[in-house]
Amino acid sequence: MSSRRRFLQQLTLSAIAVPTLSAYPFAIPIQKTELDTDKPILKVALMGLGGYAERVAEAMQSCSRAKITGLISGTPEKLKTWGEKYQVPEGSRYNYENFDQIINNPEIDAVYIITPNALHHSQTIRVAKAGKHVICEKPMAINAKEGQEMLDACATAGVQLLVGYRMRFEPNTLKAVELREKGQLGKIKFFQGQTGFKIGDPNQWRVNKELAGGGSMMDIGIYSINGARYMVGEDPVWVTAQETKTDFETFKEGVDETIQFQLGFPSGAVASCLSTYNMNHLDRFYLVGENDFVEMQPSTGYGPVKGRTKNGPLNQPHTVHQTVQMDEMAQIILDGKKPILPVDGKVGLQDLKIIDAIYRSCKTGDRQELQLG
Repeated sequence: MSSRRRFLQQLTLSAIAVPTLSAYPFAIPIQKTELDTDKPILKVALMGLGGYAERVAEAMQSCSRAKITGLISGTPEKLKTWGEKYQVPEGSRYNYENFDQIINNPEIDAVYIITPNALHHSQTIRVAKAGKHVICEKPMAINAKEGQEMLDACATAGVQLLVGYRMRFEPNTLKAVELREKGQLGKIKFFQGQTGFKIGDPNQWRVNKELAGGGSMMDIGIYSINGARYMVGEDPVWVTAQETKTDFETFKEGVDETIQFQLGFPSGAVASCLSTYNMNHLDRFYLVGENDFVEMQPSTGYGPVKGRTKNGPLNQPHTVHQTVQMDEMAQIILDGKKPILPVDGKVGLQDLKIIDAIYRSCKTGDRQELQLG
């Protein structure tokens, strides 16, 4: 048991920081917002208190429908520091061994899992068995088999499973989707997604297959997969993919450095995408229709996301993504709200099926047919 504790503590200390944080600073200051006490508030425990969890926690100070009421970490010092900062009482602070006890805590409605990819599966199932809703960072799991088991566990427990697809709430992104749905672009023909950055520390968990489940595809390439789906407005029916690797020391067997992949859609539209851990300045979506185009650049960073068509910029207001995400998810869970773009576990599972097929295509060189369901 002590060895497992040390393992999780080591992960928590080194794992959760998002490597591109400095590239996407907050564009507007975050200020404390009063909760809307006329409506139910989603009480959230954060699991994994690293760099991205800190961003989420700060953003949640501006939420009107969600608040931090619990903390889960393998690092006692973090539990103490974060507990004092966010006014979480000691009785709502847990470690990775005892967090099943949240079943007895009425001050926790949901757990936001922000840990390495390989831990999502077991942690989601444990949270579901404790009767709490799950918000899981992307990718939802390291393969579709695990994703399906997570969905099944949440369905059995009668809790919701949502995935941290923050871009599906971003104003310029939703405006681009609206223009496509209204027909301004005409028949969609082509999508291009470019997502990548240089990975940095070669010893981090993101280039450890056992923890990450892969490489750039699991971390940054998934944005192009998910983006292709909501920008084109269809789910792909086939995929082909090619892997390129230049640094065999950092990117060992099973950890992808760069993957190019192509998607085909039922309408005949096609997509060409790039996922990489070896190039900076790649954060662009480009959607082409018969009548117009939408370019998003930056397309997935923390903001401000910018978009334009042939008629000029989209000009939607910038929002702090994690604030909007958590308020929207509170409404999904508590009010039964149907978001414009779904963020449920089924969407996460479909992305995992595509990722599985991409890896198969890289190995075999063959086109992979997709049945996403």
